[in-house]
Amino acid sequence: SRTTERSSHEDGKPPNPVDFNFMVPKKEISMVPDMGKWKRSQAYADYIGFILTLNEGVKGKKLTCEYQVSETVEKLLAMLGTLDRWIDETPPVDQPSRFGNKAYRTWYAKLDQEAEALVTAVLPSERHDAAPEIAVYLKESVGNSTRIDYGTGLFVFEEKLYIFSHLLHNKFNCHIRENNKRKT
Repeated sequence: SRTTERSSHEDGKPPNPVDFNFMVPKKEISMVPDMGKWKRSQAYADYIGFILTLNEGVKGKKLTCEYQVSETVEKLLAMLGTLDRWIDETPPVDQPSRFGNKAYRTWYAKLDQEAEALVTAVLPSERHDAAPEIAVYLKESVGNSTRIDYGTGLFVFEEKLYIFSHLLHNKFNCHIRENNKRKT
């Protein structure tokens, strides 16, 4: 897990995004005792709140119903479409191992090169300076190119994707939750 320092919430109000100092995340949790710092942080509280809000937002909703889609979700879907297209453009390598195809490294190299641009396309213009920070979470949410690890640690990768989405929604005013409004 990684943490970034943010403005405090001492007044009980969410931080003003204008006051953020964006930085590339660095690893802060290396050993089990480090988890306490994370669990006591405002970032952890915000993250858990985001997951609970998403959970509440889908209760009682059917997958077959049509819903209004926010501009941010449209941009996220376009970004995922790009990633999917790159998969199609990167055929598997013929190799003897049944574990982790080496073509993944080619695909990941493309993501590594383009991640900031992909994130910038999703962010509002006044938040483009946050792209280097958020791009780290995007890249880490799809696996590890050195170990070709994109399946066995799926929970870790899904969690990083939630963090990526949380940052977009709660910290950078990219409204994801508008999705729960039914089309009329």
